[in-house]
Amino acid sequence: MKLLTFGLVLALVAFVSQTGKGSPSNPQADTRELERLEKVWNEAHERGDADTLESLWSDDLEVDVPRMPVMNKADLLNFARSGRMKLLRYATSDIRIRIYGDTAVVNGRLQRTRQINGKEISDDWRFTKVYVRQAQRWRVVSFHASEAAQP
Repeated sequence: MKLLTFGLVLALVAFVSQTGKGSPSNPQADTRELERLEKVWNEAHERGDADTLESLWSDDLEVDVPRMPVMNKADLLNFARSGRMKLLRYATSDIRIRIYGDTAVVNGRLQRTRQINGKEISDDWRFTKVYVRQAQRWRVVSFHASEAAQP
């Protein structure tokens, strides 16, 4: 009886570890979903779609980019909804996605052109974005960018 109980406990642990939070459900599907979310992120920035961005961001989001203060989700939503800046271009390249269970790291290059106070400004950045799976959805918890090295 003890052996049967032990076997059932092992089977339950194996099942939970394969299906529960904390284990990757399907790395290929997760990669495809993160690729899709990267496109959604870019398009939402170009359209100025704060509602879509809000749905992509974790409540504890932190963003650190050049020439701006560190911002949290509330700061970013206020800024996005203010209309003070319009993104004319928001294009990423050299994307690399790495998944570690319920955490994913996305690195790449971001080239954007924005209009603020009547002036056009172009940025060429390298970025790191961290996603965490929360309630079965990938959400961004951190975005950091720095000036891209110039050749």
